[in-house]
Amino acid sequence: MKLQFWYDFASTYSYLAAARIETLAELAGVTVEWRPFLLGPIFAAQGWKDSPFNLYPVKGEHMWRDLGRSCDELGLPLKRPGVFPRNSILAARVALVAAEEGWCPSFSRAVFHENFAQDRDIASPEVMGGIVEALGQPGAAVLARATSDEIKGRLRKVTEEAMKLGIFGAPSFTVGNELFWGNDRLEQALRWAAR
Repeated sequence: MKLQFWYDFASTYSYLAAARIETLAELAGVTVEWRPFLLGPIFAAQGWKDSPFNLYPVKGEHMWRDLGRSCDELGLPLKRPGVFPRNSILAARVALVAAEEGWCPSFSRAVFHENFAQDRDIASPEVMGGIVEALGQPGAAVLARATSDEIKGRLRKVTEEAMKLGIFGAPSFTVGNELFWGNDRLEQALRWAAR
């Protein structure tokens, strides 16, 4: 069975899920489809102009502490980004190109690392191009494709699809019509997909 992994590169808990999902899915015998999308339009539809972690500061401070503990447990580096949430549009567009070409998981993990371990601007074409080239892909050609009308339109459609599925946060996992929300639901989603 296939599990769809819905994530936004600005999402803290998507960083954790991206680091864990492939190993756990392999153990469960489940295929993962990486589905980058944008949370911004979904938040806007709920009347939010910012991340709920910024709108509700107490919740935000708890999230950062919880993220730190979780990263410690997983052996993941964490450097709180100087800007949160970062603009993730370009990264998501490049990820759509990467998904077509078969290098989306490694690209996605690298983007999360740049954002949450290095505090680098993932909206920067230079940062994105550097990641693409480090993965052995042609940076300029991939960025040109990622900024084409075709890919821009595809990202809008993917985000609309997420909204239609009832996705309201990231990471989310779908197995058929079943929706699981949050890094802490990854194992449950994989068990559901494996049955």
